Amino acid sequence: MKIYTKKGDGGTTSLFGGERVDKDSLRIEAYGTVDELNSQLGVVRSLQPAKVLLEILEQLQNDLFVLGADLATPNDTGKKGIKRIGLHHAEALEKHIDRLDVELEPLSSFVLPAGGRVAAALHVARTVCRRAERSVVRLKKDGNIGDAPVVYLNRLSDLLFVMARYANKLDGVAETPWQPG
Repeated sequence: MKIYTKKGDGGTTSLFGGERVDKDSLRIEAYGTVDELNSQLGVVRSLQPAKVLLEILEQLQNDLFVLGADLATPNDTGKKGIKRIGLHHAEALEKHIDRLDVELEPLSSFVLPAGGRVAAALHVARTVCRRAERSVVRLKKDGNIGDAPVVYLNRLSDLLFVMARYANKLDGVAETPWQPG
């Protein structure tokens, strides 16, 4: 099978179910940003973080493939067998947040998105996640998707923030509090 089809040369692409849409549509923007986030998590994994973080990252990357397929398949296509992101996925993220956060010092101010290499890369992933969330919120207004993708991305950005803090703790890197003014 060839990797190129030339079908997208005119600026359109196919959704699951066969419908062709413009490559700049809200749906394509949403799942494209989710794909970018997944790639950023691959960058984080390449930095060889602690085993606990690696295990979470691998699960997140698998979840993001499910989310991408979910977003690429309008709910009313009648396409069977498409896995969808559900609220149980967000609940799993909450468990990871709670497990890691209990080991961190409570926050008394905002912290700058910095630290060791793993933490800094996780902060970049968090901001890409927030952009994906904004795209999915826009899509939800116009597209045929459920609530779970927005909930999942909102919780994922929280998890990525906690993971960045946790990575700094493991690396012995102090967080830098935001100094307003």
